Amino acid sequence: MTERAAEDGLALYIHWPFCVSKCPYCDFNSHVRDGVDQTAWRAALLQDLAHEAGQLPGRKLTSIFFGGGTPSLMPPDTVAALIDAATSHWHCADDVEITLEANPSSVEAARFHDIASAGVNRVSLGIQALDDAALRWLGRAHDVGEGLAALDTAQRSFERVSFDLIYARAGQTPDAWAAELKQALAFGTEHLSLYQLTIEPGTQFAARFARGELATIEPDLAADLFEATRASTAAAGLPAYEISNHARPGAESRHNLTYWRYGSYAGIGPGAHGRRNGMATVRRKKPENWLARVTANGHGIEQEDKLTPEERAQEALLMGLRLGEGIDLTHVAEKSGIDVDRLINLSAAHRLAEQGFLVRTHNRLSVTEAGMLLLDAILAEIVAV
Repeated sequence: MTERAAEDGLALYIHWPFCVSKCPYCDFNSHVRDGVDQTAWRAALLQDLAHEAGQLPGRKLTSIFFGGGTPSLMPPDTVAALIDAATSHWHCADDVEITLEANPSSVEAARFHDIASAGVNRVSLGIQALDDAALRWLGRAHDVGEGLAALDTAQRSFERVSFDLIYARAGQTPDAWAAELKQALAFGTEHLSLYQLTIEPGTQFAARFARGELATIEPDLAADLFEATRASTAAAGLPAYEISNHARPGAESRHNLTYWRYGSYAGIGPGAHGRRNGMATVRRKKPENWLARVTANGHGIEQEDKLTPEERAQEALLMGLRLGEGIDLTHVAEKSGIDVDRLINLSAAHRLAEQGFLVRTHNRLSVTEAGMLLLDAILAEIVAV
């Protein structure tokens, strides 16, 4: 998908908030429940979707993303119903990308054929580590053998496959991560999401860290692992196209590119965010509260705010500079209606460019390979918020 198509198309995000267990590092909107009324949830998601479709008539749907939580726990007929509804509400691109996040348990892998038959053509597997001790430490319910069996099933079931790994774990050496990454690259998937472990507020890991019960990796070692990761994936033909995402050229996540290129997206389900028609939408976060809101109002929206031109331009800059391709400043100005240079600290940008961390060519601004290691600090310096 071209850059312009990602900006002009419509992406749909569907949030399924339920998990079998809560991982200690996870700060996503995920919840453990003894039981889920599948009929009620299917009806509510369809109703929430219909509301968003009413706000966005005549758009071309370029991607659907089922996230969570653990959407591979959804009944395949619910997945099919949501896909059918979305593609009836909107004109569907011929190459529409339909992704579902999945945990690599044998129970969920057994559903992959049915999920593919429902219309999903891309799966993102949360494998997270290729080491059993690390998986236990991360609180994952699967072991390496189960994860690799699920990956094999996924590669036989779906057109496109990605999987996630978490690195820079406490005690992880450069040699150990190099071996793990080499193994991951050997499986031949077109896309890898490789995240450095971070201690997120409100997680079990954060509580353990505060009590002195959890060690973390040294920042200099984490930086070395980041640079080695990007070098290894590039050498294997899956260069980093975003700060933590690596793909063969043409195999990038089209859905996520819509976010990073600041295109339009509708978000339904608990806690889902959206950007449409200059509006920021946020759904109720707690599953039961979202369900009650849909029942009462026909949608799960908690907040719906008109973004100022400055806010739209700021968001576009903060998202777009995560990408290796950078950002088209002229297009941001067209979409926001303001001169983007008003929001950029030009002296800081000039200094960072002289240091080799930024490049500005005509109207495109991008962070260099060296700058990606310092991305958060660079954004804080150059983008006025």
